[in-house]
Amino acid sequence: MRLLAAASVVALLAAACGDDDDTSTPSDEPTTTTPDGTTTTAGEAPTGDGTLKIGYLLPKTGSLSFLGDPMIKAVEMAVEEINTAGGVGGADVELIGEDDGTDPDIAGPATDKLINAGVDLIVGAAASGVTLSVIDKITGTPIVECSPSNTGLQFTTYEDSGFYFRTAPPDNLQAQVLADLITEDGGETVAIVARSDEYGEGFANALQEELTAAGLTAGDPILYDFEAGNYDAEAQQIADSGADSVALIAFDEGATVIQAAIAASVGPDTLQWYGTDGIQSSTFWEKVDPDDPTVVEGLRGTAPSAAPADGEATFRDRFAEFAPGVDTIFSGHAFDCVVVAALAAAEAGSDASVAIQEHMISVTKDGEKCTLFADCIALIEAGTDIDYDGAAGPLDFVDAGEPGAGAYDTWEFDAEGAVQVIESSIPVG
Repeated sequence: MRLLAAASVVALLAAACGDDDDTSTPSDEPTTTTPDGTTTTAGEAPTGDGTLKIGYLLPKTGSLSFLGDPMIKAVEMAVEEINTAGGVGGADVELIGEDDGTDPDIAGPATDKLINAGVDLIVGAAASGVTLSVIDKITGTPIVECSPSNTGLQFTTYEDSGFYFRTAPPDNLQAQVLADLITEDGGETVAIVARSDEYGEGFANALQEELTAAGLTAGDPILYDFEAGNYDAEAQQIADSGADSVALIAFDEGATVIQAAIAASVGPDTLQWYGTDGIQSSTFWEKVDPDDPTVVEGLRGTAPSAAPADGEATFRDRFAEFAPGVDTIFSGHAFDCVVVAALAAAEAGSDASVAIQEHMISVTKDGEKCTLFADCIALIEAGTDIDYDGAAGPLDFVDAGEPGAGAYDTWEFDAEGAVQVIESSIPVG
C-alpha cells in the first residue's frame, strides 16, 4: 500500500509538471522519418533539409568508362544551369560524384558513400548489371535512383517501391531498330553474340524475336563470359552458323571477341557486323587493333539518340560549349535525370527523396509543355502543372518510371574508326 501511494504521488507530480511545462498537443497521426532525419505527420509533405543533394554513380573506369565523360559532364552542366536559374527552393543544388567502375564490387562501397553523404537522388549506375547490384540498397533507403543508360528489360517490372527511374528506353525498343537495320541491309542469317549478363541476354532474346518475326534466320544467341578473355570457341560458333551477318551485344570486351572472329575469318572484314551503344565509341577500334582503324570500318549499329529531333533544340550546342570534344552518347539522358528530379522537388516544395519520388512522373506529362529548367520552374512557381520535354525527347514516364517510347540513331564506323550517324531520331513505341 505504501508503494502504491508513493507511485500515485509521483504520477500526480509528473502530471503537474506536464501541465506547467509541456504545451504540446498529442497527435494520433502516424509519423514518418525521412532519410534526412525529418519527421513528418501523415498527409504532410516532408520538407527535407533545404538543399537538394545529388550524387552520381557513373563509370570513370571499367569497360563502360567511355560513357563516363558524356554523362558526368551532362550532370555537371544540368546542376550549373539549375543553380544559375536560382537553384531549387532558393538554394543551390549540391553535387557529389562517385565512380561505379562498371563493377559491382566498386559500385557497392561507392553507393554507401553517397547514401552516407545524405544525397536525395543518385544518377546511375550506367550498366544494368551494376544497377542490379545496388538498386535494393538505394531504393530501400529510400533514395530516388535515375539511370541515364540502363536499358535492361527487367527494370520495367522490378520491385523498387517506385523509387527507380530511367530516362533511357528499354532494349526491346532498340531491338526493333537493330532488326530493321539488319533486314534493310539484306541480311538473311544472323548470328547473335552477346555477353552473358542481364543486359546481353535480355537484348539478345528480344533481337532474336524481332529478326524471326521479320522472316530472317536467327539461331539461339551465342552467349559468352565477358571476363573470359578468350573467345576462340565463340568465333568458331559464328563460323559454324553459316551466318552472313553478326550482331554483337557487348561492352569494351567486344573488341576481343572481334579479334577472335578475325582470326577465324568471320570478322567485320568478311561478314557484315552490327553493334549497339555498348561499343559506340570513336576509340573502340584502338582496342581491336591500335595500328589500324579500318579494322572496324563498315561495322554498323544502333543507339538511343543523345539529342533526338523531338528533344530540346539547343541542348547539343550547349553541351558542345560546356564540354568541347566530349561524345554525346547518353548525355541528354543524364541531363534529364537531374532536371526531372529538380523539377519534382520544386513541384513538391521539398528536397526530401520521398517527396521527389511522388512527383517524378507528373512533371513529365499531362501539363503545359516546357523544355528549359528556367521556363519550367517559372510555370511551377505560378502554380501551373508542367510537362517537361527534355534533351532526350518527350519523356512521358509510364507508371514504371521509364519512357513509353524511344528515339534511336543508326551509325557506322568509318575508315578512321569514327562514329558516323546514318539515320537519326528513329521513333519507336
